Parts: sequence; C-alpha cells; structure tokens
Amino acid sequence: MDSQSKQNWHAPLFEALTNLHASRPVSYHVPGHKYGQSLPLLQDLKNDALSALRAVMAIDVTELSLTDDLHEPTGVIEEAQTLAAATFGADHTFFLVGGSTAGNLAMLLAVCEPDDLIIVQRNAHKSVLNGLKLSGARAVFLMPARDEDTGLDIAPTLVQVEQALRSYPEAKAVMLTNPSYYGLSVHLRPYAELIHRYGKLLLVDEAHGAHYALHPTLPTSALQAGADAVVQSTHKTLQALTMGAMLHIQGDRINRNAVMDALRMIQSSSPSYPIMASLDITRAMIDFRGLEMFERGLASSEAFRNWVNEQEDYGIANSTGKEVRNDPLRVVLYDRLGRLTGFEIQKRLEAFGCYTELADSRHVVLLIGVEASAEDIERLKQALGVIAMDAAREGRAPRTMEQWHRSSMNRQIQPISEPVTFSRTGASRTNGASTERIALDDAVGRFSSEAVIPYPPGIPLLYEGERITSEAIRTIKQLVADGARCQGAADPTMRTIAVTAEA
Repeated sequence: MDSQSKQNWHAPLFEALTNLHASRPVSYHVPGHKYGQSLPLLQDLKNDALSALRAVMAIDVTELSLTDDLHEPTGVIEEAQTLAAATFGADHTFFLVGGSTAGNLAMLLAVCEPDDLIIVQRNAHKSVLNGLKLSGARAVFLMPARDEDTGLDIAPTLVQVEQALRSYPEAKAVMLTNPSYYGLSVHLRPYAELIHRYGKLLLVDEAHGAHYALHPTLPTSALQAGADAVVQSTHKTLQALTMGAMLHIQGDRINRNAVMDALRMIQSSSPSYPIMASLDITRAMIDFRGLEMFERGLASSEAFRNWVNEQEDYGIANSTGKEVRNDPLRVVLYDRLGRLTGFEIQKRLEAFGCYTELADSRHVVLLIGVEASAEDIERLKQALGVIAMDAAREGRAPRTMEQWHRSSMNRQIQPISEPVTFSRTGASRTNGASTERIALDDAVGRFSSEAVIPYPPGIPLLYEGERITSEAIRTIKQLVADGARCQGAADPTMRTIAVTAEA
C-alpha cells in the first residue's frame, strides 16, 4: 500500500492495536498468553497455523486506556462504531463479538418485557427462540411464504403481517428474517411502512445480508427499507472474523439505552479485540475500496452460474419474480436429474476439498464470497464434473417430486399461530406438567416438550409447546432419512420425541 493509500485508510481501533504492538509493551494484565509470549516454542515447531495464532495474539488485549471499552465506549471503539454506522446507513451501530445471535437476543430483550407479545416469522433462527425464552415474551408465528420459482421460503406476505397486526394489536413489534439462508430476499419498504402505520417496531435478522446495498448489483438492505433495528453477520459475507457482527439501529422508535443494557448482559465483559478489529478493518475496506471490492467475487459467481447453465447435470434455484431478489454471491445448486440429494453433493464435494455453506434434501448452498478467484471456481467445476460422472455410472433412479416435497417445511401449519409463551425452562403451555418420551409416529396431536431444529440452518421445524401434526412428523422423518441433523431433540435419530404427559 502506497503512502497515499495509507493516508486514506483509517481503522481507528485496529490502528490503536497495531500502535500498541509496535511499542513493544510488557503485559501485567490478562489475557494470560501475554501477547503470545507464552507460546515460545512456535518458532522451533515451524508450524504455520501456530504462527498465525501467535500473530493474532499480538493484538489480543484487554480494556486498556488506549483500547477503550466495548460496553462504555468513549475512544477508538466509539469512533469505529460511528464510522460503521455511516458506512452501513444507521444512526448508531454496535459491534457484536457473539455473532448475530447476540444481536437477536439484544433486540428481543430491549423490546420485550415478560408476557409482551411479538409477531415473528416462523422460520427464524434458533437464537430468536432463545431470545423469546430469555425475555419471557409471547410470540405469534407467521408461516413464511413460498417462492414460486424455487419452492424455497421467503418472508410472510404483507397480507399475513397486516392480519396479524389487526388480530393482535397488543404486539410490540414484528421480527422478520431477510434474506433467507438461501439468499432470497423481499423488498422490505412496504413492510416497514405497514408496520410503522400500526405503530409497531420492525426488527430484521439480516445475518446473511451484511453485504447488501454495498454494490448496485446487490439487493437493498433492511436499513434502506426503514427497519428500526437490523442485525448483520459481518463475518458471514464480508471479511470479519467468525462471531464478528453488527447491530444497527435508526430512528427514535427503539430505545437505544435498552439495547445497550441488553448487550451488556449478553456479551462478554472481556470482548475479543481481534474480532472487533476485524469489524473495523472490514468497514475501512468498504470505505476505501468501494465498489471494486466486490467486482472479483461477482465476476467469479457469474462465470460459475454461466457454466452451470450449460450443464445437463446441475441447475441453480433462482427466483425470477419482481418482488424477490437473489443474492448474486450465493449459488443454490441442485442435481437437475434428481439422482443426488444436496447432502450427497455436499459430502462428495468435501472429498475434493470443497466445503459448502449448507445442504438440504435437494440443494447445496455455495457462498462464493467477495474475493473468490477464477482458480476457486475452476476447482469447483472440476469437482462437480467428476461427481456428475460418478452419479451417472452408479445408475441411480431419479427422485420423484413427491419425495422432494416431503422434506420441505410443513405447509399445513396455520398461517398465523396462536400466541406461544416461552420461558427459560421451555414453553409454559406445559404448565409444569411432566414429560414422557414416545415414538415419533405416535405423537400426532400431542404437545412437544422439545424443539426440533434441523441444523444448518438452525431454523426450528417444531417448537416446544407446539402441537405435533402428521405433516410435521412426515417432514422430520424425511429430513433425517436424507441426512439432516436435528438439534434440540434428545434423540438424534428422531425415532422418539418428548411430549407433555397426558393426565
């Protein structure tokens, strides 16, 4: 980087840490590795990974007079958050060292008191479920809409949201997830206008859209649409370290002090400075490099899409509707001939050293990334070519569409649920009743005492305290047969399930 570039590059927190490192400090404080000095054998071992770890330790410090305090920032962290707010279009931005999970928890704790009601998109991340438990709030769940082109879930319709607002005027807020794990998003401005017209808050889990609005080819962001609070996983689609995320707020509808109090409760009192520095660096890169930062990844993604479109073995799940946007940096791939599940494609790609973001019974999701190279794409193409030839030699019969649909989310769930109350020990619908474990096939009509959460993506298929339907059982069985892992349930095989004991 030349001298002019250095002048324009400004990451205040990262610069404070590198200046501290350059001063050759002597540590008489935590953390115990003392800037990496407690690993003196690294040079002798000549291990690249350990050397990288020591390099990170060099800026892994605690709250010093030079490094500010995340929970009461008045110096470089405050400046870094202010710069981030300007870049992403917020009135105020909070750095998160616990991922979007911390942001979702903070939003719910800041907005909801015990027994308050909130309207929530049903296929929310499991952290939203945990936020409801911690806050003691009640939730009305809205069934997501289904995109006609891809068969994948998107945000509930405006009609659903308004019906819920009319049915439950006591609701404090509406919480939506946009984009989905598959990179599908809807235009949120009409939702913001509707929800604000009813005097409610719009909270958005935008974990997979931290890069949105930063390039003309990318979808617009929830902040641009007018959401009151937005959580973004900066580490998912931008350059931050894992667990680096941001919580953005705008306007005066949401109580900023309540958000700060919630973050103090749920985030560590010893936050990771490398994670915070990576958030600061990411923002600085966006400001300095601008649109150019995304050109390489977008070009690589487009080249890969064009290659897939020429293949008879593979297809890409894309929406063509005007109201739904596809993430150009996320490719939802599937076996066009129906021979391999997404789980199988994922496993076979791993044999070639290609690791994917997500698989389900039909799709495998590839996060291309902002710096994906032509070499990365070529390796992926070669692997998929071999996988297709192997599948052809195996002579597998294609799956029927009925089999594909069995693993999709329950369509017979009511569009707007009854209020469900949560507590830290589970849904209060059980009213303290004991539980029993029974065969899954025998559970129709019973109330579940555990959540069933296929992971990834961590979206609950069945909530604690929810009545179990035959459709839910069918979906669970198909997902497990296809290779999904279910969290929340004690029996990983899902042959049994815990239910509320009947009187």
